[in-house]
Amino acid sequence: MKRYLLGIDVGTTGVKALLVDSTGRVVAGSIERHEMRTPRPLWVEQEPEDWWKGAVASIWTVMRKAKVDSEQIVGVGLTGQMHGLVLLDSEGKVLRPCILWNDQRSAPQCDAMTERIGKERLIALTGNVLLPGFTAPKIEWVRQNEPKVFRRARRLLLPKDFIRFKLTGEYKSDVADASGTLLMDVKNRRWSDEMIEELRIPYEWLPEVTESVEVSASVSVKGSRSTGLKERTPVVGGAGDQAAQAVGSGTVRDGMTSITIGTSGVVFAASERYAFERDGRLHAFCHAVPGRWHLMGVMLSAGGSLKWLSDTFGKSSYDRLTSDASKVPAGSEGLIFLPYLSGERTPHPDPHARGVLLGLSHRHTRAHITRSVIEGVTFGLRDMLELVRACDIKASEVRASGGGAKSKLWLQVLADTFDCGVAKLRVDQGAAYGGALLAGVGVDMFGSVDEACDRCVRVASHVRPGKDAKVYERYYERFRALYPLLREEFAALSALEDAHRNGAR
Repeated sequence: MKRYLLGIDVGTTGVKALLVDSTGRVVAGSIERHEMRTPRPLWVEQEPEDWWKGAVASIWTVMRKAKVDSEQIVGVGLTGQMHGLVLLDSEGKVLRPCILWNDQRSAPQCDAMTERIGKERLIALTGNVLLPGFTAPKIEWVRQNEPKVFRRARRLLLPKDFIRFKLTGEYKSDVADASGTLLMDVKNRRWSDEMIEELRIPYEWLPEVTESVEVSASVSVKGSRSTGLKERTPVVGGAGDQAAQAVGSGTVRDGMTSITIGTSGVVFAASERYAFERDGRLHAFCHAVPGRWHLMGVMLSAGGSLKWLSDTFGKSSYDRLTSDASKVPAGSEGLIFLPYLSGERTPHPDPHARGVLLGLSHRHTRAHITRSVIEGVTFGLRDMLELVRACDIKASEVRASGGGAKSKLWLQVLADTFDCGVAKLRVDQGAAYGGALLAGVGVDMFGSVDEACDRCVRVASHVRPGKDAKVYERYYERFRALYPLLREEFAALSALEDAHRNGAR
């Protein structure tokens, strides 16, 4: 009997299910879309039950597509968007919509908590600074703004762990995903007693954490009835989407670096030692590989910037947009885009930052704007890569994945801007693929994460820097100069926006 692994990814735009066989071949995939809600500027929420509906539908679809019996699925790996706050009551019912990773409402809580605890102590305890995207300040926001919800809360889960709860009835998480809560002692791979005490969070709210490859639960009778999966099918710890994506791209050994261009943009560097960037501008998290860590930079609107362009200026396919943009010369004829549409995290942790198009003239067309968006996002990624390089991690070649890596133009812009080779993967199925490989390790289909990656992950092509590398070096310097010049104006505009909104009430 053939054996298969199931990876489930609770993404920002949809829930993806992926069936993978023992050779790493993708047998079937399905995605069920869901919506983000923005009830106020800089607020971003989703309904957890929508994720569960999407997971159920996508699981049934891949089993039907592949004509696979539930007996053949031997392990499930979970992954998903990080940092989201799901609060449950004593009966396991969702108390409010999930506050997502790109929600910026908790900036005041971050400032107050950082002042109370101290930035240096925060970095010493967690390897990170407090940012609105993380889970801890979201909890404090609920305490201050929704006290009735806070008093009823009994459990705290991350997005993928809500699916585990629905599938197995267990409250569990993993060290990689939990690193992004800012409640973890990342160095020692456990919850931080000091942070939990400082933030006055009930310890019993927190799920037990395991390593990403450990079997943490199994499919319950109720979960089996909903999904068609066999009862007692093992479910491994899994990982947050970025660590799982790194496994899916083979970025698991010391010094290996990857770039992911999805809704957000991520630079990810694996490390065999625990390390952190001294100013906390990079995230220091546990890797999904036991005994390893990673440094990571995150920009909040990478592919999301291109989606904004398409949605706002006439719906068009990404292939059409990038095809038109490829006819525009490097530098977009003097047009520079700052991709801070949702504020920013790395290297500028600023919820007030905004998107900017600088240099517009009558000559510029939508194709110019499209190319400037691609270039601006790539310049932001280089900001993060420079921080990684400053931590003595050499990135002579990076592995690119995500929707942006499907574009030949974007791959070439990456290689030219980074001035190093960029590798495209043969199979790029995102975090769900990494989740499936983690499940394979957990059920002993593979002896280790390294072995799983060696057997299953292949590079399809390499892109080398071309003639535009020198052009981009000059434009990158202009890009880097803009945020410091505009930082105070961003804050002033945000204050005006708040004053107008409060006055309108």
